[in-house]
Amino acid sequence: MKLVTAIIKPFKMDDVRAALSDIGVQGITVTEVKGFGRQRGHTELYRGAEYVVDFLPKLKLEIAVSEDQLDATIEAIIKAANTGKIGDGKIFVTEMEQVIRIRTGETGEDAI
Repeated sequence: MKLVTAIIKPFKMDDVRAALSDIGVQGITVTEVKGFGRQRGHTELYRGAEYVVDFLPKLKLEIAVSEDQLDATIEAIIKAANTGKIGDGKIFVTEMEQVIRIRTGETGEDAI
């Protein structure tokens, strides 16, 4: 079992959700986050004054998948979240040792 964590631009969420739904991914946790990578933020103009926005708004998606769904999940996120511009985001894949569904007590892939 793997935990796929993706950081994406907020306006791409609907596309990513639809792409994951199409391949059979059933659960996603979404968190609003702020951060920066190589783009280092940007400057904006407000009422004639220029100011620096250091942290840009992003969405963090966490998706628990089985080994056989991993490649399709990553590919779906890449295709749906790609704009070709800087700041499209990142995908991290980590190993999950155990999953337990609280309501039923199911464990492992049955709990996903």
